[in-house]
Amino acid sequence: MRHPPRSVLLAVTGAVALVAAVTVPVVTAQGATPACTVEYSVTGQWDGGFQGAVTVTNNAAPVSGWSLGFDFAGGQKVTRGWNAKWSQSGTTVTATNESWNGSLATGASVSAGFIASWSGSNAAPAAFELNGTTCNAGAEPDPTDPTDPPDPGDGSVPALHVAGNKLVDATGTTRRLLGVNRSGGEFMCVQGYGIWDGPVDDAAIEAIADWNANTVRIPLNEECWLGLSNIKPEYGGTNYVNAVKDLVGRVKAHGMTPMLELHWSWGQYTGNSAGCSDVHATCQKPMPNMQYTPAFWTSVASAFKDDPTVVFDLFNEPYPDRATSTTTQAWQCWRDGGTCPGIGYEVAGMQDLVDAVRDTGAGNPILLGGLAYSNDLSQWLTYRPTDPAGNLAAAWHVYNFNTCANESCWNSTLAPVADQVPLVAGEIGENTCSHSFVDRVMRWFDDRDLSYLGWTWNTWDCSSGPALISGYDGTPTSYGIGLRDHLRALD
Repeated sequence: MRHPPRSVLLAVTGAVALVAAVTVPVVTAQGATPACTVEYSVTGQWDGGFQGAVTVTNNAAPVSGWSLGFDFAGGQKVTRGWNAKWSQSGTTVTATNESWNGSLATGASVSAGFIASWSGSNAAPAAFELNGTTCNAGAEPDPTDPTDPPDPGDGSVPALHVAGNKLVDATGTTRRLLGVNRSGGEFMCVQGYGIWDGPVDDAAIEAIADWNANTVRIPLNEECWLGLSNIKPEYGGTNYVNAVKDLVGRVKAHGMTPMLELHWSWGQYTGNSAGCSDVHATCQKPMPNMQYTPAFWTSVASAFKDDPTVVFDLFNEPYPDRATSTTTQAWQCWRDGGTCPGIGYEVAGMQDLVDAVRDTGAGNPILLGGLAYSNDLSQWLTYRPTDPAGNLAAAWHVYNFNTCANESCWNSTLAPVADQVPLVAGEIGENTCSHSFVDRVMRWFDDRDLSYLGWTWNTWDCSSGPALISGYDGTPTSYGIGLRDHLRALD
């Protein structure tokens, strides 16, 4: 769903901060200040892989370009990175500046991150060089993995998997995902206001559960999760990750399934239906990108792979069909990525993202939305990616202003998909401040034992949002009362 124009949704302006979101103490020598200092940290680790970060501070004369070099001693191999051009020859790793972050004044810092494989040991590099000058030694990484997943809890939240065309629990009982979206984590951090829009404390989450919801969809921002340099440190990296983990824990504590989805992503797109011209993750882009999105899902999946109660929704609302000239091109772009007509960045296809999740060992259920902002599933079965875990479900979004917004379309395009795989309406809503349309959607889905989630649990204007509530105590709007009363009436 595109977000309504509100004062809190203003884009961030001003200079880009080159400050790391994740830092650890630096081991410095006694005496004179070194020409450069480096902070090195492991921000996430899993079997065979890890996510790392470096922050370089230039303490000498200003430079117009930089190159950081270091050696791994434990068989580590960088596979992808961000905020720098990463390469590796043997054990030697080199990170050189991007075009936009090459200038470092005296005392200025720049941060970059990477994903790497490892085997045997994962010792921190012992020495670093900036433009050939030796910097101080980096700190040893914290032996405690900061992205350890939350405890799965007491079993009140089911671990789900796909069985035929249903989501089922460990006993084989069909489980429908019924609830709401909790928007905020996708936009507040990138716009410099915070992490969540409104409270997410225990009372606020209890109010969601009081509607008889059993699922909460949590939109995320890839730049904030990865802690890229344009994000304020207090709202990105470890701070953001820990806030997401805390919210997941509270959702589970109230007996609800957490669904994590990538809402806003990096990549400049100015073509048909562009939501913004910014390269940063400040709006919905037509497709995910190869530069950051696989790394994002590698990190998220690694954080939650041991918690099978968490569901992954890989990309909010793809719309490559607005950029390409044919539907076939759009569906090929959707699945395979690469160089897609009309999209100026290298696209990560849905197969790339499924692979990124599964390569971590995560077996969590995965949702994939189709074309036309996830409103078109007409060729989803033809182009669905391969999943070695056999745990894919189709995601669909519908509003009263969409093309596929009537029972005839649902019968012809949704029903065939629902016959073969689980179908989840990740977003349903209308901009009328009423609920007659979502009543029809819920009735169609109820008749087929399918899942749906209302957009959105935020106190926005229900005629433009749409918003389910007027207060975080769960007071419904005239639109939200339809979903609330319907959920409460279900067995």
